[in-house]
Amino acid sequence: MARILAIDYGTKRTGIAVTDELQIIASGLTTVATKELLPFLKDYISKENVELFLVGEPRQMNNEVSESEESIQSFLKKLAKSIPDMPVKRVDERFTSKMAFQTMIDSGLKKRQRKNKALVDEISATIILQSYLYNQ
Repeated sequence: MARILAIDYGTKRTGIAVTDELQIIASGLTTVATKELLPFLKDYISKENVELFLVGEPRQMNNEVSESEESIQSFLKKLAKSIPDMPVKRVDERFTSKMAFQTMIDSGLKKRQRKNKALVDEISATIILQSYLYNQ
C-alpha cells in the first residue's frame, strides 16, 4: 500500500499530515510556506509512495463553502497541472482548527507554545487525515 497525504491549505502556511504505508496511523508531517507547497509535494512524492492527496474543504455552519475556498480552488488547478496523475479528494475540515487548538491544550502545551500557528496547521491536517481514515 501507499501513503495518503493530507493538506490543510492556508494562504500563508499549509499543514501536512501523512499516513504510514498501511494507512493505519495519521501523523503530522510538517508545515510548509504555501508558496513552497508544490515543490515540497513534488519532492515528497519522488521519495515516498503516495497514492492520494486529501485537501481540506472549509465549510460554514450552514454548509456553504467558506471564502477561503477560492484560493483552494486556485491551488487545486495548479496541483492538477503540476502532479496530474495524483488523485485528490476533498474532506470537510469544519472545526479542525478548534480541535487542533484543544488538542494542544489537552496535551499540556504552554500558552506560548499554543500560539504556534504552524503547529495548529499541522495538527489540523492530521485531524483531516484521521477523520478520512475513520470514515473509510
